Amino acid sequence: MLAFIDQIALPLLTSLYGSVGYLGVLIAMAIESAMIPLPSELILPMAGWMVSDPAQIEPLTRSPWGFWIVVVVAVVGNTIGSLIAYAIGAYGGRPFLQRYGRYLLIREHEIETADRFFADHGAATVFVGRLLPVVRTFISFPAGVTRMPLGRFVAYSMAGAVPWSIALAWGGTVLGSHWTDIRKALQPFDTLIGVLVVALLAVLLWMRLGRPGWPGKDRATA
Repeated sequence: MLAFIDQIALPLLTSLYGSVGYLGVLIAMAIESAMIPLPSELILPMAGWMVSDPAQIEPLTRSPWGFWIVVVVAVVGNTIGSLIAYAIGAYGGRPFLQRYGRYLLIREHEIETADRFFADHGAATVFVGRLLPVVRTFISFPAGVTRMPLGRFVAYSMAGAVPWSIALAWGGTVLGSHWTDIRKALQPFDTLIGVLVVALLAVLLWMRLGRPGWPGKDRATA
């Protein structure tokens, strides 16, 4: 699955960077942060490579790229995409869960528990989430569902996006034409986090179906 995503991402990034330059970085990071799996582990190292080796990327763009401009547009793109995902959670996801959540084993009081969690720990959760592969792509949605204060959400989302963008873009400048090695090095973490999420959901499902009072369980045993 990851290889399939990368096969789509690489030509897309080449086209974006070649046609609209820095704006391509912004667009790509906005897509990644809006819950669409376009890996920033490709977006930013490729941009870093274009900073460090302009002779190699002349077919794409004839203007040298600046490192800090790449970082700034990446953070701006991350913020735009995050706001889109936040809005989806707040204005679409929350009403959906309140109406149909019981069919997904999510009860109203659990949404309220998530509200309290994000009220107390939302800043740290969003900041750390921005530094984790896979998680960073989707962390804005639960923040929106719980209606985390927008100003706080934006501040901590940007705070997490800055070191992530600097590290990946810098890695691309160091590795040059071998910039894809960054993606290869981080892929195991993608897989690990995916497995952990699935395992957590399985445990929650097992706990829920094993509890008394769940309507589906009562009907099944009647």
